[in-house]
Amino acid sequence: MPVLEQIVYGSVATGRTDSLLNAATILAESQRNNGRDGLTGALAAHEGHYIQVLEGPPGALDGLLRRLALDPRHRDIEIYGRTPIAARRFDGWSMANARITPALAPVLSRVMAETPRSPERLVALLTEAVAAD
Repeated sequence: MPVLEQIVYGSVATGRTDSLLNAATILAESQRNNGRDGLTGALAAHEGHYIQVLEGPPGALDGLLRRLALDPRHRDIEIYGRTPIAARRFDGWSMANARITPALAPVLSRVMAETPRSPERLVALLTEAVAAD
C-alpha cells in the first residue's frame, strides 16, 4: 500500500475569490495537474482566501507545494497541517469544488479566525461543502 499524506493549507488570494471565471480556471488546472500526479483534494474560496486539502504521495505533494509557491494567484501560503493518512478523504476528486454555502460560511469564518487553525475542522468543513454541492 503506498504511503499517503494530507496537507491542509490556506493562502491570500490576489484576485477576486467570488469570480466564477477565476474559480473555474483554478479548478480546471488543478484537476488536470492533480489527475496527472495522483493527487486528490478539495478547494474552497472564502473571504479573500483559498483553503485547500490535498492528498497523495509525499513527493507529489512536495512538487505541488513548489508550484503553488510560484503561483501569482495567491500569496502568504500557510500550511495548517501535514499528516500521514490511511485513506483518501476526497477519493475520486482530482480537485473538488468545496462550495461554501451560507450555512457553512460563518462556521468557516470562525475556524479561519482561530490561532492556530485546526486542520481537522477545515477538512471536515470542506468535506461537508463538497457533499452539499
